Amino acid sequence: MDWTDRHCRFFHRCLAPSSALYSEMVTADAIRHGQRDRLLSGHHIDNQDDAIILQLGGADPEALAEAVRLAEPYQYAEYNLNVGCPSDRVQSGRFGAALMAEPELVADLVAAMKSATTKPVSVKCRLGIDDMDIDKGLDDFVDAVCRGGSDHLIVHARKAWLKGLSPKENRDIPPLDYDRVYHLKRRLSDLPISINGGIASADIITSALKVMDGVMIGRAAYQYPYQFGLWAAMIYDQSPPDEDEIMARMANYADAEVDKGERLIAITRHMLGFANGQKGARRWRRMLSEEARTPTANGDLIRNAWEILMTARKDAA
Repeated sequence: MDWTDRHCRFFHRCLAPSSALYSEMVTADAIRHGQRDRLLSGHHIDNQDDAIILQLGGADPEALAEAVRLAEPYQYAEYNLNVGCPSDRVQSGRFGAALMAEPELVADLVAAMKSATTKPVSVKCRLGIDDMDIDKGLDDFVDAVCRGGSDHLIVHARKAWLKGLSPKENRDIPPLDYDRVYHLKRRLSDLPISINGGIASADIITSALKVMDGVMIGRAAYQYPYQFGLWAAMIYDQSPPDEDEIMARMANYADAEVDKGERLIAITRHMLGFANGQKGARRWRRMLSEEARTPTANGDLIRNAWEILMTARKDAA
């Protein structure tokens, strides 16, 4: 939420042209009653048929079905129900990871979403919540989701402790258990299942894909975007992303968005990690954060920052 917006997805699509990209989680009520066009539009690049998946939050079958129907004109490739987010905001609305305690309701939510579209509907969940048993509890939950008609399951290989841990702590403190997800996949060989959680190396990705149907990369893709592009190129047997081309596309995109009234910082905030670990990274981040806030900033700032970073690389070589 608040991170993988349309600008972030444009950037990540430049990096990984064949990967499926997920939207930030949008609540069903926000689509029904909020700024729908701002929430749902602008995710396609050059009119190509991108694999963009709309991630929804909600606990009311009718509301989710209506949200899916309203989203249909925006041509998403798939709809995903988030049953894994542990944030306080989400818990208070009785959705996200808290829904793992109500598997039959989740089955009804999936069935309602499927009634509103011919596109696939998927569910993202955790291994369990709080004192839920990750063996029987997870199996019972997934079996209910399957009865609802889920076409794809994404499992974050950690529990979520809704009582006692903050959302930030829930991303790191509960131990990872990839083997439990692998066991689930072996039990349900016909159900496409992807794994998520702590995936931040080519070795982990390669190992996971020997068992799983897919790998979802979260924070690592945001913190190290070029590395994410290299992983995607490895998986899809493509050439590594061309950095100069990516920066040129982002600068041109920024010019077009600024002309429409968007502030440059809304775009460049997603690009700060591109130089992580490199000489010149601090200046790169400063230019794309502080200087991007000025009212007149446009794509030229990206062009200038990239040129400075390239000079710093040459000096370090």
